Amino acid sequence: MPRLGQVGRDEAHELAQTLYSMLFGERDPVTEPGTETGTPGDWWTVTALVPDLFDHIVGGFAFYRDPARRLDPQLRELGQTRAGYARASRFVFSQHVKACRDVGLSEEQIEAIPAWAVATCFSPVQRAVLAYTDALVLEGGRVPDAVFDALREHLSDEEILELTYITCTYAMHATMSRALRLEYDDVDDPVTEVPAPDGASADPMRVVEDLQ
Repeated sequence: MPRLGQVGRDEAHELAQTLYSMLFGERDPVTEPGTETGTPGDWWTVTALVPDLFDHIVGGFAFYRDPARRLDPQLRELGQTRAGYARASRFVFSQHVKACRDVGLSEEQIEAIPAWAVATCFSPVQRAVLAYTDALVLEGGRVPDAVFDALREHLSDEEILELTYITCTYAMHATMSRALRLEYDDVDDPVTEVPAPDGASADPMRVVEDLQ
């Protein structure tokens, strides 16, 4: 379950109700969750808690899908999908893998996104986008000159700005999804103590000390 409350259909503001109808039909998404892509849909029911925040998110989706965008949709999706993977958001990664197919990326390319650095199926501009995405997401914007120069060989300033904004937006979405346990990111942290067998020493270094 999400860590925050959810807004049902009757309590939702106008834009949320419109989105609810598009995604859930006539169902109340809180009592009858589930979208066509198989997600619970609680990204929407939780963000509807703050109507103008919800509207801002919807505006962001409209921005990156606007035909006025100069950035190639395949490059956009590479950035979004890699951002989801790098942020360890199963939700963002899974949804944008589907979007990668929609814009014509091959299955070989999609499968190679997690290990893109050793893949041979990407073009020079695609590799530059993936390297730039890692610098944005994993390095917090610390972009080596060589990476930026490689990007500028292929993209205009306007395209780079669009790529930067959209990729950073999805790094934020991935972080939010994990923090609030939304959608496919409603999972327990796997980094926990694994109990030792009964009777084993509580101090693993004692075994080493006993050998001395």
